[in-house]
Amino acid sequence: MDNIYLLMIIALAVLAVADLVVGVSNDAVNFLNSAIGSKAVSFKTIMIVASVGVAVGAVFSSGMMEVARKGIFNPHEFMFSEIMIIFMAVMITDILLLDFFNSVGMPTSTTVSIVFELLGASVAMSLIKIGHDGGSFTDLVNYINTSKAAEIIFGILLSVVVAFSIGAAVQWVARLMLSYNFEKKANWVGALFGGMALTSITYFIFIKGLKGMAFADDPIAMLNGATTNEFLDNQVILILLSSLVLWTLFSYLLITVVKANIYKLVILVGTFALALAFAGNDLVNFIGVPIAGWLSYTTWAASGLPAETFSMGFLADKVATPTYLLVGAGLIMVATLWFSSKAKAVVKTSLDLSSQGETKERFQPNFLSRSFVRFAVLGSQMSAYVLPTSWQAKIDKQFEIPVYNLNKDKTYELPAFDLVRAAVNLMVAAVLISVATSMKLPLSTTYVTFMVAMGSSLADRAWGAESAVYRVAGVLNVIGGWFVTAFIAFVAAAIIAYLLNWNVNVMVPVLLLFAGVLLVRNYISHNKKSKELKAEDSLTRAESSSIQGVIHESTNNIANVIKRGNRIYTNAINGLAKQDLSLLKKNKKQVVKLGNEIDELRDNIFYFIKNLDESSVAASNFYINVLGYLQDIIQSLEYISKVSHKHVNNNHKKLKFSQIKELKEVDARFERLFQNTKAAFDSRSFEEIGEILSRKKEITDMVTQKIHKQVERTRTEESSPKNTTLYFSILLETKDLLNATMNLLEEYHNAHDSSVEPATVPDPEE
Repeated sequence: MDNIYLLMIIALAVLAVADLVVGVSNDAVNFLNSAIGSKAVSFKTIMIVASVGVAVGAVFSSGMMEVARKGIFNPHEFMFSEIMIIFMAVMITDILLLDFFNSVGMPTSTTVSIVFELLGASVAMSLIKIGHDGGSFTDLVNYINTSKAAEIIFGILLSVVVAFSIGAAVQWVARLMLSYNFEKKANWVGALFGGMALTSITYFIFIKGLKGMAFADDPIAMLNGATTNEFLDNQVILILLSSLVLWTLFSYLLITVVKANIYKLVILVGTFALALAFAGNDLVNFIGVPIAGWLSYTTWAASGLPAETFSMGFLADKVATPTYLLVGAGLIMVATLWFSSKAKAVVKTSLDLSSQGETKERFQPNFLSRSFVRFAVLGSQMSAYVLPTSWQAKIDKQFEIPVYNLNKDKTYELPAFDLVRAAVNLMVAAVLISVATSMKLPLSTTYVTFMVAMGSSLADRAWGAESAVYRVAGVLNVIGGWFVTAFIAFVAAAIIAYLLNWNVNVMVPVLLLFAGVLLVRNYISHNKKSKELKAEDSLTRAESSSIQGVIHESTNNIANVIKRGNRIYTNAINGLAKQDLSLLKKNKKQVVKLGNEIDELRDNIFYFIKNLDESSVAASNFYINVLGYLQDIIQSLEYISKVSHKHVNNNHKKLKFSQIKELKEVDARFERLFQNTKAAFDSRSFEEIGEILSRKKEITDMVTQKIHKQVERTRTEESSPKNTTLYFSILLETKDLLNATMNLLEEYHNAHDSSVEPATVPDPEE
């Protein structure tokens, strides 16, 4: 039996390393979001600063480990055998849950995960003990630290509302004072902002850093016998005022003498501070349970008592975590920060939702998002009636976004938001976490930083009429995911704890194997998707201002659509011939993906036309027509794919051999058409398009002939109405597909001027 506990300790150590990796992948958004979104400095510099912050914060996180030992349950009520089951259930659940959220690119809270996993597993074990002893449900309060658990849960939920509200309020005031032309404001304005921001961030570093150090509770002579913690608690006002004066003067000197950008300094310091806070506050979420398990194991092994009778009451005592474990954890976190692709996906979700400009909206509007937006619009209209017109005009002027002309450098991508909003995000998050820490209130750094970013986005008018319903829907999806996290964490940990208690010798290896298989499967699936995204040709926006430039810029798009369209059409016919439902289902997804990319190009028409010179308006007509024909092509492919999938999915009769043969003949002819078209666009041999156009009648006649054959079959031998309908539908839509393709080719053939060569022809392989 002792061997199983040794196996559990080894498993906890391995799970701790894996949990560090998946945890950092999710929580990196907390401290990278503002710096990356504002492009304050290079990505490499941001990562170096964040890495230092994570490493320092990890070393200072010793005091936070108590949450895992006694924050949720009363340790003296459990025996060693029971506490190990709780810890194993928590770690298995945690790593699988966080890895799932990372895979879908959604930020969630590692704090909420660990709290509800501990709660679920300990409640399950408590109920098992109560049932075994013949007690009642009310005895549960003896096992669970209900007051602390309620305090943690309430603090986490309250932080969501407070962070959003304060983030919005501070950003609105900051923008009102600084506007978007903040760099042209008087030096004292920037110095005052820098002083306030740096004061809040550095005090935050003291609260989160010094208070976690080992010597913070030791009396110090120079402080008249008080400890560092007592001094920080008693001299808050003095420290803040002194820091404000010092940092304001420092900021003024930097601006006037060194000519430095104070906002960039605030962002760098803030990134370091939040990275430090993340490691100091959230490290317990990853290694707190394994360390508590290791401590329990060594203490039990030294006692010589049976596992079923050895009480865990000693876990209530304060125990410092060995520094070498913290350093090792910090190194793993830093390595993950640099190499995790999932971390980048989670950061992207947050940036997309807070972006000032147009982005690809990931989330679809829903009833709640539309209702919130309508309510906000009504509120805005009411404030317009209340405020004098002159005041409203002045406020609107401060929120007026400058127009950037990027014609000279189309490779440059605008930041998601400016330096002011990035600085506000970091400053407000730092203050809120500092206050909560000083009051010993637990909170989720993910919730705070995410909601501050969303609140500042709202106040900064980043959620305009064009994007508000999508952004609000995204925020609601993320918040909904947080509640789902709590529920799943509680239930899953409780179930795993029950299974482990049922037969610990069997279930430990079985559940570990199950967790390992799922993690490897998710890793392989994520890598596969990443490679597919890189390998798959995607459509690119046209940016030239002349018709010849647009022709040559868009050739890769046409070749791409033709290649993928050819594959979609062939897969639909093959799926019908083989009754292959999985192929047809996958084909439908490919059509939707291609359709979404064409929709994105259509959505870009406004910006394309705005970029044109007055003398080049003809390019817009050409581009609009091309996109229209691409839309017609995708609609035909979508219909063919949909009816084919529906037919097989409904288990209707298989098409006759003669029908399959004729469809294969049509497919083979279209294959040649698509290949020749792709070759013409790949090589930019627009003269060959005329030869392809000359074959239109030949292909049309072929399809018409197949339709006539089916008419004859229907009159004499066909007995399936569904087959007849499907066959006619595919052939008629094939004629529409042919017409759309030929119209597209005619547009290029008529518009191309062979005497004009493009300035540069991009290499498709690059």
